[in-house]
Amino acid sequence: MNIDAVSKKFDLTKDTLRYWERLGLLPPVERNQSGYREYSEHDMNWVFYIKVLRNAGMTIEALIEFVKLYREGKQTATARKTLLIDQRKELLDKIAAIEKTVKYLNFKIDHFEDHTLNYEKEKLAYEEETK
Repeated sequence: MNIDAVSKKFDLTKDTLRYWERLGLLPPVERNQSGYREYSEHDMNWVFYIKVLRNAGMTIEALIEFVKLYREGKQTATARKTLLIDQRKELLDKIAAIEKTVKYLNFKIDHFEDHTLNYEKEKLAYEEETK
């Protein structure tokens, strides 16, 4: 599959795919006779995996470390698992913060009229006092 098709399939820019390959996050992609990238199933699995980890908030630096460890073999399995566990913890913390914010917004929305009316009453009372 060519870079344009892979870009559309995974909703990534072609520049992102080239960048990931240049950093070594993706294995070197084979080229056809014209020099264009031809992504194999294996390459696309890596694109999917890197995209998922990026969507989880993993930094490029952490991804580089993860891929490096992966390529070193089974002896790095514990270190790789630790990176994934740490990323999950960070993501769960962000989800908790977002949920807290949503609850606050829900409260503000549910009591919007009360707050607006109180503000208007306070404003009117202040204006009466200043006359």
